[in-house]
Formats: sequence, structure tokens, C-alpha cells
Amino acid sequence: MLSDTRTLPGQSLGTPPATGTPPLVSPPPSPARSLVWLSGPVCSPARLCLATLFSVRSLLNTMALPPLKSADWVILSIISVGTIVLYLASTLAQSLLAPPPGESLFWLLSLLLNMIGYATIFVPGYYVIKYVRKTNYLETGPASLLQPLVRLFVKGAETEVIEVEAVNLIKGETEAAMAKTVYQEGMTLMFCAGGLLGSYSTWGYLQEKIMTTNYVDSLGNKGKFNDSQFLVFVNRILAFALALLVIMIRRQPRHKAPLFKYSYCSFSNIMSSWCQYEALKYVSFPTQVLAKASKVIPVMLMGKVVSNKKYEYYEYVVALLISVGMVAFLMGNDDGNKASNATTFSGFIILIGYMAFDAFTSNWQGELFTEYKMTSFQMMAGVNLFSCLLTSVSLMQQGVFYTSLAFMSQYSRFMLDCIILSICSASGQLFIYYTISVFGPVAFVIIMTVRQVFAVVLSCILFQHALAPVAIIGIFIIFSALFLKIYCSYRLKMKKKTVSAAGKI
Repeated sequence: MLSDTRTLPGQSLGTPPATGTPPLVSPPPSPARSLVWLSGPVCSPARLCLATLFSVRSLLNTMALPPLKSADWVILSIISVGTIVLYLASTLAQSLLAPPPGESLFWLLSLLLNMIGYATIFVPGYYVIKYVRKTNYLETGPASLLQPLVRLFVKGAETEVIEVEAVNLIKGETEAAMAKTVYQEGMTLMFCAGGLLGSYSTWGYLQEKIMTTNYVDSLGNKGKFNDSQFLVFVNRILAFALALLVIMIRRQPRHKAPLFKYSYCSFSNIMSSWCQYEALKYVSFPTQVLAKASKVIPVMLMGKVVSNKKYEYYEYVVALLISVGMVAFLMGNDDGNKASNATTFSGFIILIGYMAFDAFTSNWQGELFTEYKMTSFQMMAGVNLFSCLLTSVSLMQQGVFYTSLAFMSQYSRFMLDCIILSICSASGQLFIYYTISVFGPVAFVIIMTVRQVFAVVLSCILFQHALAPVAIIGIFIIFSALFLKIYCSYRLKMKKKTVSAAGKI
């Protein structure tokens, strides 16, 4: 019987015929592919951009952020409309107040432009806070995307647990400070005094140098820097970064103050610093330093207004002596005699503004410390946060960022001076807080008074300020009054402690 030798389609002659169900034919193996679709020798920029977008989308999906509610859109609308309107107002004001080419803007007009820039933050912020309080935004409705941020700025954190944490932290730091020996305390005091004198003496020298001297570039071109607000921003941005660094590496109590409350003393701090730089265009540095020494008078007046404080009789005597000494110094200051009446009057008005704003800053910060028990570094971070925000917005509106950076790129020495100025300002703030926390305000005031004397002498030597004998007598009266204030306040404090201890017995 002959066998069937026919072949099936796709079957070779040497293959035996299939019996039953034919086997499944598997496709040829493909090369292994990574699950990461960007792997491979070539990664195009388009693929990289798409991968970034997909990664951001997946991250947002995993975070499961709550959606915006209607009140959030109202808040965003208030901020957007207010910012746009005030930006247009700033642009219009700049076009109307622009000085002729080659001339700088008068200080009062420059101050007006700065105020419009600050209003870009303050005006929308005021209406947002008013809306949040009126509608009970934080207490009503479901949680939304903006609610944590609004709570941080408007209401702050809860207080019960935080106060216990703050008390325990301060107690631990106090016990650690008491464990130091006399030698260690002496070395620490010398370190604080050297840090304060070195930081602020260098800062004062660079402050006068930047605002009063001409810089020379590599081609021999001369230029003078005139914008005080940019120097304020440079100082504040480094101080803010330094405060954040200290907060991250050193344990702090939980923060409970609403952030918007820092904006008041931040604004006054910006204005006092701006007046301090701007005054050097019209008065000498020794005059400015002695005006700082005389700020005890506006501080007392502001204390009456803000906190309704009562002062001792010796404090009024000190204020009177400082006034007499200041008059004597101004009468014998040759720089003041050389200047025109308009220049002297402008410098006098700016110095009054400096003392008033600085007095408000210290009093407001004292109220915040009393009410919210934050640490000095938290205060430093909060104040400098708003300082950076306010000055950066104003500088961008006026276009000063570009011109200042262009000046900095042309005059390399100016860039170096700005960097050292910022380092001295930021490190000086840290020395202030550390000295007060370890040795108290009396030791700090003594060190800073000595620093003021040193700054006046250094300025007269380096910048050749001629002083008549009457001016030297005025300087002596002012600093004698300051040391008298320190001595009397210390004696009064010791007397109260003795009476209190006797009453307990």
C-alpha cells in the first residue's frame, strides 16, 4: 500500500507529516526593551521636554491637591488686578518723573516711585486680608489649594503646643549658657565684641565709599552708583538666606505669628536703610552716625505712641544732652558749612525719616517678640522675607535691576564691595542676636556705642572730614550721654532686683 507523500503548505520534504493538531508557530524573538522609554543611545530634546511634562503631571496626580474653590479665584483676582493697576501707575509715574539724561532723580521723587512699587504688594495684600476676614474664608467650606498659604500669612499657627515648645527650648538654652565658666564667658564676650566691631566698622566704611566715591573701570571710565534701594536689596537677600540656613541647622520652636505682621517692621526697616544710604549724598558719615546715636529721642516718642511706655527722669536728661551735643557738632562741622542750604535741609529731613522709621522698627519688633515668642532668627527671616519681596518688585518696576547689574559688570570693584557689604550686614545681624541672647541688651548697647565712636574716628581719618573744636566737644557730649544712659539703666535694674529679692524674703 503506497503512503501519501504529499507535503502540506509550509512543510519541507524531510519533515514527517503532522498528525493531530498542528503546533503553533511562535514569532521571531524581538530585542529586549527597557521600560524607561527614554533609554537608548539617542535622547532628543523633544523627548526630554515631553518626559518632563509627563513627570510633573504624574507628580501632581500623586499629590492629589485639592481643587480651587470660588473664594480662591476671588483672592487671585484681587492680587492680579491690583498688581496690574499699580504696575501701570508705576510705569506712568516713571515716564512723567524721568530726569534729563545724565542727571539723577531727586530723592523725593525717587522715594515716590519706591512707594508705588511697595504699594504693589501692600494694597492687594490689604484687600485680600480684608476679604478673608469678612467671609470667614479659613473657617468655611472645604479645604482648597490656597488655604494653607492664606492661613500662614493671615492667621498663623495654633498656640497651645507651640508655647510649651518655646518655653522648653528657651529653658534648655538658658541652662546651657549658665554652664559656661568665667573664662569661656570672657572669650565669648571678646568674640561678640570683635564680630560686632569688625562687621559694622567694615560695613560703615563700604557704605560711605559706595555712595560718595567714583569707581573706575579697566578703560579708565569713572562712574558713581546712585541707587540706594539696590544696596538695601543686596543686604536683605543674603541676610534672608543666612537666617533660613540657621533655622534649618538649629532647632527652633514652631512659628505661630501671621506672616503679614512682619510686613510693617519690614517696610520701616527698608525705609530706614534707604534713608541711611540716601543721606550720605547730602551729609557726611560722622553726621549720620551721630544722628543714629541721637535716635533715643524718636525711640522714646515712638514708644509713647506705639506702646504707651513710661520713661525715667534720667532718660529725659540723656535726650536733652544728646540734643545739645548734636547742635554743637552741626555748628562745628566743616562739611555742613561747605554744603548749600538746600543740601543740608534735604539731609536733615532724610535723617529725621531714618530715625523715625528705625524707632518704629524696634518698637514693633518688641511687640511681636512679646506676643508671639518667636526666636531672633525667625524674626530675621520674616522681616527679610518681606524686605526682599518689596525691594525686588520695586526694582523690577523701575528697571533698576538691569542698570545696577550693568554697573556691577562694568566696575568689578563695585561688585566686590557689594558682596563684602552684604556679608558684613548679614553677619552683623547674627552677632547682634547672639550677643543679646547671651549677655543681654546692656552689654550689646555698650559695644555698639564704642563702635559708633570708632566709626566716626575711622571716617574722619579715611575720608578726611575736618572737624572744628566745637564739633569735637559735641561728639564728646553725645557719647558721654549715651554711657550715662547705660550706667543709669543698669543701676536701676540692679536696684529693682534687690528690692524684689528683699520682698520675697
